[in-house]
Amino acid sequence: MKKRRARDGDAFGLTGCWNKNGGVKKKYLTPPFFCCMIAQVMKVDKILEQSLLFDFYGELLTEHQKEIYERFIAEDLSLGEIAEEAGISRQGVHDLIKRCNQTLRGYEEKLHLLEKFLAVKEKVERIEQLLDQYNEEDAEELVRNIRKISGEIIEEL
Repeated sequence: MKKRRARDGDAFGLTGCWNKNGGVKKKYLTPPFFCCMIAQVMKVDKILEQSLLFDFYGELLTEHQKEIYERFIAEDLSLGEIAEEAGISRQGVHDLIKRCNQTLRGYEEKLHLLEKFLAVKEKVERIEQLLDQYNEEDAEELVRNIRKISGEIIEEL
């Protein structure tokens, strides 16, 4: 069974697996290149989420949990490398990281500190955009908009 580009008339360049008789056995709706990109973006989002949660709530973990989780997140060590350094099993490291993720997410569900931080950050970026567009004729409107956004920030806190 050969894997090759779809036949003529397929404007989207979809790929498929062709059997010996020339019929399509399986057709991929998303080109493999995009599948890899999507997986990478999802992995980056997960790593970013884990890092932010650790930044906000890491001090609430035990010393042992902090040490292992930081090696995994900040130093990007594999489970095997961490297990070897810590003198525990790879499965033990995996379980500890999984528990830490659940614990950190639980803190965020209760305290919403990361959510509030991201909302304030977005509002500060809006203020910066307004300031970038500043011209003297619109000074009063600019001040009004900045005061409105700053009021929203204060309400967030």
